Amino acid sequence: MSTHSNSAQSHGHENGHGHGSDSTEIDWEAMADTLENNGDLHLPVLRQTAARLAELLGPDKEVLRILDIGSGPGVMTCALAEAFPDAEVVAVDGAPALLDRALARAERLALGDRVAIRHAELPGDLEGSDGHAGGGLGEADLIWSSKAVHHIGDQQGVLDALAGALRPGGMLAVAEGGLPMRCLPRDIGVGKPGFQARLDALQEYWFERMRSELPGSTSTVEDWPAMLGGAGLTDVGSFTYLLDLPAPLGETARTFLRNQLTRLRDVMSESLDADDRKTLDVLLDDAAPEGILRRPDAFVLSATTVFAGVRRAS
Repeated sequence: MSTHSNSAQSHGHENGHGHGSDSTEIDWEAMADTLENNGDLHLPVLRQTAARLAELLGPDKEVLRILDIGSGPGVMTCALAEAFPDAEVVAVDGAPALLDRALARAERLALGDRVAIRHAELPGDLEGSDGHAGGGLGEADLIWSSKAVHHIGDQQGVLDALAGALRPGGMLAVAEGGLPMRCLPRDIGVGKPGFQARLDALQEYWFERMRSELPGSTSTVEDWPAMLGGAGLTDVGSFTYLLDLPAPLGETARTFLRNQLTRLRDVMSESLDADDRKTLDVLLDDAAPEGILRRPDAFVLSATTVFAGVRRAS
């Protein structure tokens, strides 16, 4: 499994990125530029989140080792290294090209002495041994995972394994909730009103297909606080961070939206009706005033929820 910790994308899902029309297979390495652009766009809220995790752990908690599960290109990995200056932070991902980016990013930010990378396929590599206690990835004082657990068939099983890798008093935090991202008005002046709501419905269908096709896929009520409690964690709670970029957008945010819409067209075009396909083509026309790169009313509003729990100190 390769995942992208720093996406914080629409719906907490992936906006459907894959290899072909209506595919649920994801080529993460091909998305490297997009993932890093996405992470940079969300960097202010990622830094706020890392600071909030430090507050939740408290000033008396010694944090010496952090795992970023599904790190992608390492945007959150580096934010965690900044927020926890005494910790080694390990970027864990199944895509070597993304881990290379994580290491390069850490070097650019002068964090290279505290950021390490680990190629791992989950959930299998949680069960091995690398000389550390706590399974194949070793023990940690903080384990962070964003939009990664839902790419594993048995979500409760992987939460159990991650919780088991915590040192006493350590925290597991997963970003797996939130609201669908909004970026357009209900009526955009092209095609039928309600275009974005129809895209949301298609993404729900795609996401359910993706989950059902995962090895060992297990249906579970996605009550994340209950799932963390089921993994043996205490003091379970949540917080939500908001990315609010009002219109008119700058170039980075417009590029992010164009990438999102491009993946939707590549993956879901066969599921769209003819009118919505035409609308999507207009939005992706770089020269059109109604296109996402030019229209003045495009915005980004995204809410992502983080759930966290603590392993009881022995």
